[in-house]
Amino acid sequence: MKAAQGFTVARDRERALGEAGLVLCATGDHALRGDDFPMLRNGAYVATVTSSEDELELAGLPDSYSRVTAGPYVPRHQTTGHYFYLLNNGDAVNFLHGAAVGPFIFLVQAEILAGLAMLARVGWDAGMREVGTSDRAVIAAAWLNTFNR
Repeated sequence: MKAAQGFTVARDRERALGEAGLVLCATGDHALRGDDFPMLRNGAYVATVTSSEDELELAGLPDSYSRVTAGPYVPRHQTTGHYFYLLNNGDAVNFLHGAAVGPFIFLVQAEILAGLAMLARVGWDAGMREVGTSDRAVIAAAWLNTFNR
């Protein structure tokens, strides 16, 4: 283990899983597979910020584990001598309370489109670019006109 700004950093996966109290999965590429779950620290909390099917191979969890409700949105997976908690049932914790990207995503998508239009005009070899203030103002005005009624 190595200290980094008061936190310890494990040098290998098995040690990290065995010592972490919270495992936050944000890879989109099965961060935890079936054989990883028994390596989790006893009582560890597991959370994802992408879909559970992208992060967690729950189908690979050994059959000896049973699922017990520990609280709202928090199942406890347990077997003899080992347990861990899966926040929001393995679904993204950032959308726990019905939060949704909703209309906000249209701002992001509009700026992406504006950026692509700009690149089409100036060319791909023009270096680092940023959507201009006037384009952002047009996007914001259109968004407000559509969603702020």
